[in-house]
Amino acid sequence: MIESSLPSHARVVVIGAGIAGCSVAYHLTKLGWRDIVVVDQGPLFETGGSTTHAPGGVFQINASKTITGFARYTVDEWAELQLDGEPCTNPVGSLEVAWTPERLTDLKRKSGYGQSWGIESHVITATEAREFVPMLSERILGALYVPSDIQTPATRPAEAMARAAMTSGASFHGGVKVTGFKIANRQIQGVETTHGDIATDLVVSAVGIWGPNIGNLADVPIPLSPMQHIYAVTEPLPELEGATSDIAMPLVRHQDRSMYFRQERDSFGIGSYLHEPLILDSEEILDLDDAPITPAEMSFTANHFKAAQQAAGEVMPCLDGVGLTRKFNGLFSFTTDGFPILGESPQLRGFWSAQAVWITHAGGVGKAVAEWIVNGEPTEDLHECDINRFHPHAYSRQYVRARAAQQYREVYDIIHPLQQITEPRNLRLTPFHSRHEDLSAVFFEDSGWERPRWYASNEHLLQSLPVKGASRRGWEAREWSPIIAAEHVATRERVAMFDLTPLAKFEVSGRGSVAALQHLAANQLDRPIGSITYTPLLTPAGGIKCDLTITRLDHDRFLIVTGGGTRYHDLKWINSNVPYDGSVSIADASSDLCCIGLWGPKARETLRRVCDIDVSNQAFPYMTAKRIIIGDVPAIALRISYVGELGWEIYAPIEYGMRLWDVLGEAGEPHGLIAAGTAAFESLRLEKGYRLWGNDIHTEFNPYEAGTEFAVKMNKSDFIGKSSLQATQANGISRKLSCITLNDSDRVVMGKEPIMSGDRVLGYVTSANYGHSIGRGIAYGYLLNSHATPGTSVDIVYFGERLRSTVAHEPLYDPKGYKLRI
Repeated sequence: MIESSLPSHARVVVIGAGIAGCSVAYHLTKLGWRDIVVVDQGPLFETGGSTTHAPGGVFQINASKTITGFARYTVDEWAELQLDGEPCTNPVGSLEVAWTPERLTDLKRKSGYGQSWGIESHVITATEAREFVPMLSERILGALYVPSDIQTPATRPAEAMARAAMTSGASFHGGVKVTGFKIANRQIQGVETTHGDIATDLVVSAVGIWGPNIGNLADVPIPLSPMQHIYAVTEPLPELEGATSDIAMPLVRHQDRSMYFRQERDSFGIGSYLHEPLILDSEEILDLDDAPITPAEMSFTANHFKAAQQAAGEVMPCLDGVGLTRKFNGLFSFTTDGFPILGESPQLRGFWSAQAVWITHAGGVGKAVAEWIVNGEPTEDLHECDINRFHPHAYSRQYVRARAAQQYREVYDIIHPLQQITEPRNLRLTPFHSRHEDLSAVFFEDSGWERPRWYASNEHLLQSLPVKGASRRGWEAREWSPIIAAEHVATRERVAMFDLTPLAKFEVSGRGSVAALQHLAANQLDRPIGSITYTPLLTPAGGIKCDLTITRLDHDRFLIVTGGGTRYHDLKWINSNVPYDGSVSIADASSDLCCIGLWGPKARETLRRVCDIDVSNQAFPYMTAKRIIIGDVPAIALRISYVGELGWEIYAPIEYGMRLWDVLGEAGEPHGLIAAGTAAFESLRLEKGYRLWGNDIHTEFNPYEAGTEFAVKMNKSDFIGKSSLQATQANGISRKLSCITLNDSDRVVMGKEPIMSGDRVLGYVTSANYGHSIGRGIAYGYLLNSHATPGTSVDIVYFGERLRSTVAHEPLYDPKGYKLRI
């Protein structure tokens, strides 16, 4: 109920009664939780935050499956909600109009996302678009129509969810400001407010634009930036005279001018991103009593709306020169990567975030966060949104503001999946960086690291090597070079060095380390010293939480190596599932060690020239590790490969890095050694069928579906996820990660495209590239068992074009793994 007196204790305190906080509380009660207290500094439920002024358009289709899933759930759930007997949504659909040929082409790609993620959409003609919205200009070229998109006055579903939660044990309290937290041993103990303290060990911060302020009270950084967004409502229009409903026409987005429109009875509301970002710090937001309108509504800046007003008159001529009535700059949250910030803080146990949540995604976010809290893991994979995704530099004010501003500028841009950020750059450099520059590396940014994508100095290889797939056209040719194909082939035929320094490296030690890792890992870890084990770490439901290798360095000392981008995600999971009794120590050695991948048929000859030990197959077999000296550099060599060739990952103290690079480079010169970039690395791994966590495998898939069951040992002692896998074994699987090749050897796709058989969508492409050794485009995707048999014909839909493809046996390259083991 809505109460004036604040409880002295609660199972969970939700801070914020906007759309996100109400959704979290609502879904917690749906999962059976009671004793939930929701507080907000503003009045219920017009709290004065972003929810209060939001135009309420819910556009579902996004390049991210997760974000689309949030929006789809939001639409479905809110369709069932009522407030005072009236619906909470207006199911009007949406149009995204094309003003340029480039946009019209991109709408075909976006419609493909809709097919992949299960959202009905249609690319329609300009004439068909004007049948929905007659005032659209004759100049539009077409539109994307999504019939299930909705508009909602956002405070209505917020209040409806709150009322439902109140009937199930939640209480809501307005006018209550959080002033601090009680914390002991890095664990939340209570919430301090202007109306008294609440004892609790679990807090969900859902305060949106105030997120950094609340985070600061708990010493938890929340890297988001409030941004001013301009919205104005026109005077009544003759074209809408006599309108009887608030909105009947579809929502309209004019993304070529960074704008959107929604009917407001006999007027149009116009939202604009067509201006330079207007950034605030959370501390600058006025208090409720000081704000002229509400804290999240600032004064309208006409100079920033001038270009938008002109563009509005172009796309809808009836808006040319029309006057404006209500107009303001509304605040809402932007993050460094455009995703919300969800999950439990890595700095403070019991402090959860549900922030930077737009109206579009609020229903799905509330469900996911509630599942995560109650069940230990959400149903959907949330790695893109996980609060643990941020690296230390991403918390700095300068970085947050720069990246959030660019997200604002690009919110409606046509973004290539490989498009690079321009600022900030050169944040993290490996010890080999100057050598990469000497070789004219083209750098791509990844988690702050500057990583060579390819080397211009390798262009000559195109003339000396038999290279397949060295030409591309159109979309797939962007952010690409034929040199990638040459580096791929040179690795297969000669030997290459790859800079793998950004990999995450954790040292696990202590008397309890074996037992702890055995509990964490699905594979057998109790192997001889020097053994390397590839293993998934699973969720209790059997989903693949982490994908990594564990090397036994000593009886009770191990080295874990995982992806650099997932460093803090994986570290959080490991730390959360080992004993706190001092028997296990985990040290993050990621910044202490550099790494070179030395791979190719000439790798042994190269290493033998500068190594102090026998590196023959008999003395140094596959999936083993040894301490070695390379020249005069102390190192640990792991005989393992992610490209499918003979070779080693070589780790050394970072101060020896330059020397290591030079010694190996000189040793490999007689064998044609090259430096190769991450683009070749990716095409090599896909040709070999190696899975990429976050794309091909994550928590929504288990090892049997992913084809990695060889890395699961069901006959070992209990491990996380084992009981779920036993049920999977008993019941079988209905889908399988499958290798697919494109029939036309000149074609390649990029990923996320729908895979179809006739009119049926079978799945979507999880990874794609060109196999420069096999001479064919490759795609992976989960297919129903009925279509996963090699030889089965399927279509991959690429920008609306159906590309004939065939399910293939995997791996496509060296299927018996001979080259790895020679």
